[in-house]
Amino acid sequence: MADNGGSGLVWFLAGLGIGAAAGVLYAPRSGAETREALRARAEEGSERARHQARRVRENAGEWIDRGRDTVSEHKENFRAAYEAGRQAYREKTTEVPVENL
Repeated sequence: MADNGGSGLVWFLAGLGIGAAAGVLYAPRSGAETREALRARAEEGSERARHQARRVRENAGEWIDRGRDTVSEHKENFRAAYEAGRQAYREKTTEVPVENL
């Protein structure tokens, strides 16, 4: 591509300005109405985020308890398997080979 000396950025900024001007001229509401609508939507979003955070906090304790139970269960399974392996090893190593009798 040819280097056009940054004129692409100039055209982009000009288009951005023209678009902003057209948006202001053709806005369906006044500035005060638009700001109030934006404020109401922001408050709705904020309330929704607070509600979601509250639900997460309430459920977090349950999730932690379930995680602890799962970890404990896996630890017990691992411990049982480990002990079974140790026992089998002990039995195998303490057996007297038949050919040595």
